[in-house]
Amino acid sequence: MPTTSDFKKNLRILVDGEPYAIVDVRLQSPTARGTATLVRTKLRHLLTGQLIDKTFKAGESVDSPDLVFRPAQFLYADGDDLHFMDEESFEQFSLPRESLAEIAPWLVDGTSVRAVHFEGRVAAVELPKVLEVEVIETEPAVRGNTAAGKVMKRAVVAGGAEIQVPLFVEKGERIEVDPHEGRFIRRAG
Repeated sequence: MPTTSDFKKNLRILVDGEPYAIVDVRLQSPTARGTATLVRTKLRHLLTGQLIDKTFKAGESVDSPDLVFRPAQFLYADGDDLHFMDEESFEQFSLPRESLAEIAPWLVDGTSVRAVHFEGRVAAVELPKVLEVEVIETEPAVRGNTAAGKVMKRAVVAGGAEIQVPLFVEKGERIEVDPHEGRFIRRAG
C-alpha cells in the first residue's frame, strides 16, 4: 500500500475505488504552525482519460489497483481511435486517441506495447523502455557545428515524435530511443 512519499509520475493508485495514474506531483509546505504538509497531484483516470486534481496529506496511504499486464501490438489509427491486438488471445481492442495522447506519436504499425487491464477491461497501454524507430526527417549535419557547441539536432521519427539526436544521425536510419523521456539512446544495431 503506497503512501504519499512513494508518489511519482506514472504510479497507479485507487481514488474512491477508481484507477488513476499520477501525472504530476508537487509538495506544498505548511503555511502555519500545526498544519500538515500537503501533496498536490494531477491524476489521469485510467479508463476515461479524465484529468483531476487531488490533494493528499503527507504520509497518507492509498490503495493500489489490481492491474493485469498483457502483451499487445499496435495495429492502426482510425480517426479518434487507436486499434491494438492482444498477442495472447488475438482479440482486437481500441482506445481513444485522447487518452493515449502522450504515447500516440511513438506508435507505428506493429509497435509492441503492454496492455493494462483493470477489472477485465483494457484501461491503458504502455510503451517499452526502449523503442526502435526510423528517422523520417532531420537536418543535415553542418561541418563546424561542433565547434560552436551544437552537438545535437532535431529529428522526427516515424509516428511523428520529435527528439534531439546527435549530428551523425541521418534520415532513414533506425535508432533506439527512450519514449518516456523522448531521448536518443543509440543507433539500432
